Amino acid sequence: MILDERKRKILQAIIDDYIDTAEPIGSRTIARKHEWGISSATIRNEMADLEEMGYLAQPHTSSGRIPSDKGYRLYVDQLMQVNDLNGDEIECIRSAMELRISELSQLIRQASAVLSRFTKYTSMAVTPSMKSSTIKAVQAVPIENGKAMVIIVTNAGVVRSCLVNIPDSIQPDDLIMISNAVNSKLAGMTIEEVGMKVISELETEAGIPEEALLPIMDAAADCINQIDNPEVYIEGATNIFNYPEFRDMIKAREFISMLDKKASICKMLFDSVERGGITIRIGSENYISGIRDCSLVTADYIIANTLIGSIGIIGPTRMEYPKVISSIKYIRKLMGEEVSRLLGLEPSEDG
Repeated sequence: MILDERKRKILQAIIDDYIDTAEPIGSRTIARKHEWGISSATIRNEMADLEEMGYLAQPHTSSGRIPSDKGYRLYVDQLMQVNDLNGDEIECIRSAMELRISELSQLIRQASAVLSRFTKYTSMAVTPSMKSSTIKAVQAVPIENGKAMVIIVTNAGVVRSCLVNIPDSIQPDDLIMISNAVNSKLAGMTIEEVGMKVISELETEAGIPEEALLPIMDAAADCINQIDNPEVYIEGATNIFNYPEFRDMIKAREFISMLDKKASICKMLFDSVERGGITIRIGSENYISGIRDCSLVTADYIIANTLIGSIGIIGPTRMEYPKVISSIKYIRKLMGEEVSRLLGLEPSEDG
């Protein structure tokens, strides 16, 4: 059976209407709405063929048809039209993202929140790997006798701190000396360049006793590990329940349970994305059980030709794909510009 132009036109009309209404679409609805000069009987026969080909499903004997995952896949790949956002939509997003933020995780969280509010779906974002960012400052601050706070600041404005036990013999002046020596050695180095070799060199060059230097460097290493661990932000988690498909309590519980598994979300976002592009996984194409009734749209953001993070939208399979794609493209562009500014880099052409 051939998927000719008339079948494609009817399938696109059914999917567009179903996205709008969430109600099964009948042949009379299509005939009334579209002046194609085709009778409802002919449309009904074409719909039966589309069902046989796997593009449509009939949820109840007497009802109309709804798209299958296969139907949505054809729609996304070949039928839908994605237009750029209009001026009002751009202004809406840009004004929400206009605040110049000096801390990377805040920027990413804000982008995720704006994407969720604008699309009315659930958004997710993974903070980028910070291995390429440089250390701006390291400070060891005395808290009380035998305790100090080690603080690391990167050029992206990421701040991490760790409380550390130090020998009672170390005085505040010693901490200042250690901080100056560590700053002199580590400032300007990238996170991935800091290793045991660098620490050994620091011990030798600065002439600081191992028992004084080691606790500070251990704490600094903990801070660096915190910086390099990606964080996951989820916004609009309850938006999914505004759609009739998710009024089923079992589906709802599965979805919420999935959102609690941050490691799975992180893996899902990075596994889904194709470098430099936008990836769409529909229904059964998703390998995580909690979203097999959903579609996942993901995009990466690239800085200096390096993939450093991902942002995504989860919604029902009947999501407004064109709006989601144009929105995620534009927000990714803004994020790329801001991340480049924070890291002091030129924006990537892919971003």
